[in-house]
Order: sequence, then C-alpha cells, then structure tokens
Amino acid sequence: MSSNENAIEIHGVSKCFQVYDNPAKRLKQFIVPRVDRALGKVPRTYHNDFWALQDISFVLPKGQTMGIVGRNGSGKSTLLQIIAGTLSPTQGNVNVNGRVAALLELGAGFNPDFTGRENVYLNASLLGLTREETDNKLDDILAFADIGHFIDSAVRSYSSGMLVRLAFAVQAQIDPEILIVDEALAVGDAKFQAKCFARLKKLKQSGTSILFVSHATEQIVTHCDRAVLLDGGLAKSVGAPKDVVNQYLDILFGKKKTAGDARDTVNTQIAKAAKGESERLDREINSDAKAGNLLNSSYEQRPNYNPTEYRWGDAAAEILDFYLEQDGQPFPTSVDNGQSIKILFKIRFNELVVRPIFGYAVKTKEGVTLYNTNTEWQSVEIVNEGKPGTEIVLSVEMDNKMYEGDYFLSVGIASSNIQGEIVPHDRRYDSIHIVVGPVKKFTGLTDLNARINLEN
Repeated sequence: MSSNENAIEIHGVSKCFQVYDNPAKRLKQFIVPRVDRALGKVPRTYHNDFWALQDISFVLPKGQTMGIVGRNGSGKSTLLQIIAGTLSPTQGNVNVNGRVAALLELGAGFNPDFTGRENVYLNASLLGLTREETDNKLDDILAFADIGHFIDSAVRSYSSGMLVRLAFAVQAQIDPEILIVDEALAVGDAKFQAKCFARLKKLKQSGTSILFVSHATEQIVTHCDRAVLLDGGLAKSVGAPKDVVNQYLDILFGKKKTAGDARDTVNTQIAKAAKGESERLDREINSDAKAGNLLNSSYEQRPNYNPTEYRWGDAAAEILDFYLEQDGQPFPTSVDNGQSIKILFKIRFNELVVRPIFGYAVKTKEGVTLYNTNTEWQSVEIVNEGKPGTEIVLSVEMDNKMYEGDYFLSVGIASSNIQGEIVPHDRRYDSIHIVVGPVKKFTGLTDLNARINLEN
C-alpha cells in the first residue's frame, strides 16, 4: 500500500536480463519457442538469465536524501532506471509520488546537434514544463550552468564538464519533487560541486526528495539521511549512512588472505578477542618497558572505548589495547584544544605478516574524516616481519587542533599481498571516543591558526 508520506516505495523489486552468446541464439529465441508452443512442446530457451537486482525493498520519505553505494556492477544504475521509469522491473512494485527529474547518464536526453539553449527547452519540455515556464527559469538555468557563449553552440562540441553543468542546471532549477543523481557530479570541478551541493541542500529544504549515487563515501555520510548498500544485485544493508558506508568499505577492501578463508571463522576470532575470551589477551609485553606497563588491560575495558565500533579483518594481526593521555593525564574525560594527545597501541601478530601497515584516522560524529594517515604514507617501517606470537607497541602523537565536540578515532593494521592489494587484518572503525573541551578562539572543525593583523 502506498503512503503519501513517502516519495518512493520499493517493494521486492527484481530485474532479470536475458543474455545471449551470439545473435543467432537471439534469433532462435524469437522463432523456435513459438513453433514449440504451436506443436504442444515445452518451449526451448537459448539465453542465460542474469539477475541484476533481486528482491530490493526500501522507502524514501518525502524531503529526505537517500544515498546508494556499491561496487561497479552491483545494480545501482539499473535500480535508478527502474525508479525513473526507463526500465520495467521483472518482479516487484515501485511507487513514485511526485514529478521525477533524473540525471542518470552524461548527456542523456540531449540532442548533440542542438545548441545548449535548444536542449534546455527540449529537456524542460520532457520534464513537463511549458515554454512560458521555461522562459521564466531560463536566466537561473544559464547562470547556474555558467558556460558563457557556448550556450549557443552545438552540444557535440561541449566538454564532459560543460555537459554535466548544463544537464544538472536544467534538472535542479525546475524544482522537482524527486531528484535522482547518478555519479554525475564526479565530472565537475570543485567549485561546481560546491554549488551543486548547495543547490541540493536548498532543494531538500524546500521538500524535494533526493536519490544520490556516489562512490565518494564522504559525500554519502555528509549529505544523506539514509543509505542503501547494493552488492551483487542484493540490498545488503539499509540504514544510517555511517553504518552503511562502513559495511561498503568492508566489502570493498575486506579481502581474505586465501580463497579458502571462511568469513564466519574470522568473525568468531574477532568476537572472542572483543569479549576477552582469548587467553593470550592477558600476556604483557616487555614488562620492564614503560609502554608495556601502561598497556596492561584490554581495548574494550578502556574508558574511551566505543562499544558500537565497527570491527573487521582476517585476525592475522590484532590491536589488543590502547592507552591515551594528554599532559600526563591518562584517559581524560575531555581533551584540551592546543595540547598534544598521545596514544599507545599494543598489536599482536597471530600469523606471519610481512611489512605491516598501521593506519589512523580522526572523524566527526557524523562520519566526516578530519585526518587520515598510515605508516606507508609516512615512510615508517614498523617491523619487516611480524612473526606469530610476537607483540609490538606503536605510539601516535598529534596536536589537538579540533573544535569542541565529539570525535571518533579509527585504527587498523594491514599488509600488502604480492598483487599489491591491501589485506586488512584488524580494522577498528570509530573505536575510540574523545571529547574536546570548550574552545573560544574559533568555530568550525579545526584550528587553522589564522593570524589577523593590521598592516601599516
């Protein structure tokens, strides 16, 4: 049943494409089954079924933005085409409440022999606007596209950037009730993208519902209310953008060491470590070293630990414990802006890991990355080989330039295989929560140490 509170409702949508090995089989499929049915035989088939989407369900409430993420070939574009009405689903129902403007493919709906101005009127008429309505919006469209005198040149002479500027200007300036954007903004430059996102924000505030596809996870986290993760034609997750993006990164980078590794075994190993069930968690490192004495607990028992962390990896190496201090104070309730923070990490190697890579990131509570680095980028060699059963301690020191509020630290240990692919061993996203105390000298996200002076 359709609800007036939702702009889009997807119920059990599946899409199957018939794939033919060669044109001859396509011809046979057109003729032979008809003959078979006429003769009372079971119709023969000459194609293979490819299910691009299988049983997809979600709703997009009016006035909200839904992000869609997934690897290439996961079914994102197929789903958007079904919602836009350019494809029909094989199974399931799609309910769309409102006028849809879709930017699905670069230059889609443009006639290359027409000028940019003529294509504006063509696209606007396809979207249901009259000539008079388009005349009234033309100045805004041309100002937004900002392609100058090229507006009266044939579209075939446009660069990809000019084409997407004009296409987005038409779609966004007609005030659609539902706007679908499929990776189109990736073509524009930084200034144009900023203008586009400002326009999207304004459309959302005016009640437009937006479906937004992007491989840029920061954009999904920053601009979307909810997100959908597609993989292999299946909806793997529907929920908060931050959680969905973490699962997308798991799929994107969570490569197993060998083809025979079982994911459930890996998860069991990590779960045991998280609950403190592994006896090796209690082994202290270098008891005569100061760092070893500080790291005498477990990660999950520390005051700043975030129990809703997202953790994954193959457990060839594990991050067992951390110690955080500022100005000699361990695990402060809040940290002061302007003073450095030091964090120690205890890492154990369960299997041989060659040239391990340690990574570290700081994010806002909304999931926006403030800072991200790793030992590979900094040309820091931890150890050449992490041998099974050995443990090391790493330290991270950073100047706290962050504005007051909540932040989460993500850490990870990984390595590179012979193909050059990164193999995650233990990634703990948003696992450490820190609070920055009141800051009076600036607002924003981070202190850029701007100096204001009067020049004589």
